[in-house]
Amino acid sequence: MTDPFLAATATAPDSPHYLRALTDMADRRAVVTQDAIYTDNGIKLVEKGARIDSRLYDRLVQHKLRDPIDRHLTVENAVDVPALIAAGRDLVEQNALPQMLAQALGSAARLLAPLRSMPLPAPIAFKLTVMREQRPDLFEHSLQMMMVAVFLGLKSGLGERDCVSLAAAALLHDAGVLHMDPAWMDPLNKVTGVQRKHLVAHPITSMLMLRDAGVYARPVEIAVLEHHERMDGSGYPRGLPGADISPMGRILLLAEVVAAFYEKYTDMPAQRLSLMLRLNHRKFPAALVAHVLPLLQEEVARDSALMPLGNDATRQIDLLAEAFTYWEQLKAALPESVGTKAPAGNAFAFADSRLLALQKALIEAGSHPQHLGELMAQLQGDAVGMAEMALVGREALWQLQSILNACHRRWPQLSERATPADTAVADWCDWALRRL
Repeated sequence: MTDPFLAATATAPDSPHYLRALTDMADRRAVVTQDAIYTDNGIKLVEKGARIDSRLYDRLVQHKLRDPIDRHLTVENAVDVPALIAAGRDLVEQNALPQMLAQALGSAARLLAPLRSMPLPAPIAFKLTVMREQRPDLFEHSLQMMMVAVFLGLKSGLGERDCVSLAAAALLHDAGVLHMDPAWMDPLNKVTGVQRKHLVAHPITSMLMLRDAGVYARPVEIAVLEHHERMDGSGYPRGLPGADISPMGRILLLAEVVAAFYEKYTDMPAQRLSLMLRLNHRKFPAALVAHVLPLLQEEVARDSALMPLGNDATRQIDLLAEAFTYWEQLKAALPESVGTKAPAGNAFAFADSRLLALQKALIEAGSHPQHLGELMAQLQGDAVGMAEMALVGREALWQLQSILNACHRRWPQLSERATPADTAVADWCDWALRRL
């Protein structure tokens, strides 16, 4: 059967958000058309040689363009390979994660070497320039993830050519985010509805952008599409099981998480990431995680001063217990046939399996709420132990949130409560939405 994602031939259209970022950048840097810009029905919008600026935004956004706009534009001080290498060196000097990776390999040069051979056609360089100028956090994330991916590739024994492809996939994995509303990156913004659909779609958009460039190999496209998949099938956009995720895709999905943790958390990122990887060992490729955990454990040993998180532990454990108990109550109120005959792909079966898997992971980690009463009593006064418990609790609550998000994304009709099973899932989701 042909995969509709991989068979897609459409070019990713220029979104209003990308056009806004581009034209705003053009107010500060000279952006000039090297060819005339036409609409898809042949109307000339902008002459060749014209200077672009934000005043053109309204005209551009009202029309569907014949080609992606950045095929026709040049920009001063565009991102190129030397600029990428220089930015990578700056990151190694300034940020803990690339420093740790460079030290493990013996030099930063090995992390950045694949960039020297990486194809960088003008439209892709233009997109990276927009990213650097308008979304600097995204640009830094892309570079940092690229270095994590190269580290994992080298540790896995990839050859030089494969590391070049891997670097391209990692650097460009989030190019599709340029087409999303920047508001989703605000940590105070709760992503729901249409924004969540766009978030889930961004790997597809990124893949189409790479495909449109015409210079990247098929495995690069596939890896970009897969960078939010998970080994247990809980990822997106295709929900692939681990056996169906490409080797390069496996590297990217882990590199994405490693980079994101160090960007999100300024306090104890190594310990948080180590706990998350151990608690979620079914989600990530074990052979690759084995290259990361020793580095994290060394980092934790060097910086053992824990933040005072212990005060959160009791509240988090109580919330987890409430979540699991409420779900069991909802299940118990259903006709027996619902639990035994629920189709594998419906919302009830999904929620039940995910909640059971989370409970099993907590049991394996010695952290299930039912088993923590005595342990919590023993940990009183133990700042390190209480902090670790709080970190486990935070990760488990995040997983509850991910179950809620997945239910809303995959079964938007749950609110109609058409069946007793749907009602149970909808009631649990309503509880989670209020409490998490």
